[in-house]
Amino acid sequence: MPIRSKSLIRSVAALTLVVGLGAGLTACGSGSPIDNIVGGAIDSSVEGLTGTVQQAVEDAAGEALGGAGITTDGTLPESFPAEVPLVEGTVRGGGAGPEGSGWVAQITVSGADRFTAAQQQLEQAGYTASGVDSDTDSGFGTFTGPAYRVVLTVSTDTDGVSTATYVVTPV
Repeated sequence: MPIRSKSLIRSVAALTLVVGLGAGLTACGSGSPIDNIVGGAIDSSVEGLTGTVQQAVEDAAGEALGGAGITTDGTLPESFPAEVPLVEGTVRGGGAGPEGSGWVAQITVSGADRFTAAQQQLEQAGYTASGVDSDTDSGFGTFTGPAYRVVLTVSTDTDGVSTATYVVTPV
């Protein structure tokens, strides 16, 4: 295992420990000023560690994947192709392969029925559908355009959260 990966695992373990301790300390507090100060300090530490760990994950993934870029902050990689229309929703993040080899976008949508809307957007933009299958809980299809192939899935998890995932590769 590379040293960087061990460092990442240690950082994640430390974050987990801090979160666990923080939850335990704040849950046992009686609301006194000391408890509030300790809770606030723990919350600040957890936020700082979360940002550090998130950056470490993004850096490690970029290194491990030969320069691939991953976003987890609600944005898509700058290189994501504008020619691929995305369904309305909240962007969760995405990824970009090295040298334009491919992209991924994940969007939280209002329901699995948004697959139909996404399919229509792609077809209106000149993409040809194949292998399309959908029901009330999910949808899947491949869409080929002049420059890109898009594999689109929309599914709802056990918590009722629906996610559209676009995997885009050059034709």
